[in-house]
Amino acid sequence: MKTKQEVAVLALDIGGANIKAADGEGWSWSEPFALWRSHERLQEVLHSVIVRCPSLRLVATMTGEIADCYPSRRVGVECIIRALRQVSSGRELGIYHLGGTICSAEVAQEQPLQVAASNWHAMARLAAFYTIQASAMVVDIGSTTTDIVVIKDRLPFPQAYTDVDRMACGELVYTGVERTPVATTLQEAQWQGKLRPLASELYATSLDVWLTLGMLKEREQHVDTRETADGRPVTQNHARMRLARMFLADTEDFSTKDAIEFANQCATAQSQQVAFAIQKVSSVLGGEPEEIVLSGHGECLARRAISRLGWSSKLISLRDVLGESLARAAPAHAVAMIARGDLA
Repeated sequence: MKTKQEVAVLALDIGGANIKAADGEGWSWSEPFALWRSHERLQEVLHSVIVRCPSLRLVATMTGEIADCYPSRRVGVECIIRALRQVSSGRELGIYHLGGTICSAEVAQEQPLQVAASNWHAMARLAAFYTIQASAMVVDIGSTTTDIVVIKDRLPFPQAYTDVDRMACGELVYTGVERTPVATTLQEAQWQGKLRPLASELYATSLDVWLTLGMLKEREQHVDTRETADGRPVTQNHARMRLARMFLADTEDFSTKDAIEFANQCATAQSQQVAFAIQKVSSVLGGEPEEIVLSGHGECLARRAISRLGWSSKLISLRDVLGESLARAAPAHAVAMIARGDLA
């Protein structure tokens, strides 16, 4: 816990499944929080994060307003800002605006749809900072979604700004490396030499896929196992049980080899979906970008997708540039840097 002295600013990225924080100086924090299940606990959770890094000023970005615990995005924004006001304890509070500025909480409440789902924009600005070519792109894959944004001359060049329009043009893809139900990725798969239908049920998620392939770490002692489809631990053995259930099979009939083969089929389907979106978005550039910045803990999926395209673009990993923990909280880090005046 950071206790030495107050930092100038602490930025929060409030999502529907995770809360992330960063101070723009190298400190970061990330923890799962199922907002849609426990929205009444948001103030409590925000306070527990804020006390880890005392600051003179709070700024925030969000995507959690789309959580279905709220009747509309407007209400979601209002509820999130209300919780932020309650934990700010008199400190200056700013909200990241899609216009690229930090606005006051009052302005944010007057323009809720201009601050809703804004973290991708800050993330794209951070990615642009690490490019040097005129033609680039950022592919940011997290637990739930994929954001794809063109970068021209080191500036974000989005075709749309709202979630509705971004999903329509391919810049927002609802697939990620933890929370995507396997049943939405594949309807049938090979097992025991036969093409078999899969259960249209929430028996397994992409977390089990990438865990089985060794791309995500086991979290046996994790306190919140509700992030898995069956509420059991985040381990490869339990992932195999969940994947087996997609075929309505028992674990004793579904070997580790079976699990890996099935996981690879799921990963291939996900990478095809992401590759299609990347190619669609890249049409703005008239061809493949010279550089692609990879962000988020779903970098493994991004690399598979880009590999399918056969591009020769230079890949820049924010995980390599910033370190794993800071890269996971990259949108919060970006907003903190913007608030500090360290990022154009």
